[in-house]
Amino acid sequence: MLSAQDDLIGHQTPQPFAKAGAGDIRFTERYWYTAHPIDGSDVLIDIGLGYYPNLNVMDGFAGVTVGRRQHNFRASRRLGTRPLETSVGGLKIEIVEGMNLHRLSLAENPSGISFSLEFRATFPAAQEKQNFRERNGVVEEDLARVSQFGRWAGWLVVDGRRYDLSPDLWWGQRDRSWGLRSAMRTDESSPPVATHRNFFWTWSMFQFEASALSIFLKERSPGKPHYLSGTEFRREADGSTSHREVTAVEHNIEWADDPLGQTIAAAEFTFTFDRGAPRTIRMHGLPTRFYLKAGMYGGFKGWTHGDDRGESHIAHDIWDLEDAATRAAARTLSDHVVRLESGNETGYGISEYGVAAGYPLYQGPQKFPAL
Repeated sequence: MLSAQDDLIGHQTPQPFAKAGAGDIRFTERYWYTAHPIDGSDVLIDIGLGYYPNLNVMDGFAGVTVGRRQHNFRASRRLGTRPLETSVGGLKIEIVEGMNLHRLSLAENPSGISFSLEFRATFPAAQEKQNFRERNGVVEEDLARVSQFGRWAGWLVVDGRRYDLSPDLWWGQRDRSWGLRSAMRTDESSPPVATHRNFFWTWSMFQFEASALSIFLKERSPGKPHYLSGTEFRREADGSTSHREVTAVEHNIEWADDPLGQTIAAAEFTFTFDRGAPRTIRMHGLPTRFYLKAGMYGGFKGWTHGDDRGESHIAHDIWDLEDAATRAAARTLSDHVVRLESGNETGYGISEYGVAAGYPLYQGPQKFPAL
């Protein structure tokens, strides 16, 4: 199908923009953002959008956790003749300046969530190592990802309350990924559900005033990662920004006595780099989290990323995160706000993590699913 975008340069294959790669239906491009205040307020904003050209679908979500209540908005549309228009159900993402300034908005809708926000980068973007996995000759995942730190400005309304965001108080993260992504289906209402054993993983983004570090670690044996990608940025005295790559990481995690799921209370990470001295970061889990099932990660009540829900479809709900049944449905995958200490620096960030049954460390939380 031709669209107006086909008059622009940038084609990667002898197909119109409405198709991608070799036509694999798993091909996706995704945006993800989080925003949180650093004054201890228990608010977290999560926003995401997915593009599935070979399924003719775009979907997105926006959500806000306030205290122990999570407000959720989800939307889906068919691409039609607007395959590259990054908007769905009133949610819109505008790339004003690539790798620097993004504008996000959500029009008034029945969920009670609306906003007009700007994300401005505080450090360069980091490109993760290619995430490639093959099993029995079949490519399960072949994904590129870029992550970046920034600050937020604008306004948010949720449940009738308005929040004004300013860069000095509202920090955040974003990522951008594209390629073949494994589904990792965990929707109990739509079996079969994927099961996972014998691994620990974390995808975490740590931000300080003068430095930042992103890390993606997967390992089946402590200290022996089968995937490790990490970058540290630091502002130098002359105003330049230096960076170095993570080559190894050690972790020691204290798990909270949470009867409803896996929750990190505190952790210590020691990072080794391709140059310079190691760095230790102490991480403290704060109460505020956003559970990504609300954005269809792994699937939720029969709705999985890329599903065709018709020409235009929206849904919304509010979750009580103290409710056992809700937490069981939400499972473990979440964006967890964390406070950080490293030498004389203090900072904040987001941590995603999980430990599966059979991993030699951290036996306690293994009674809950890792994803």
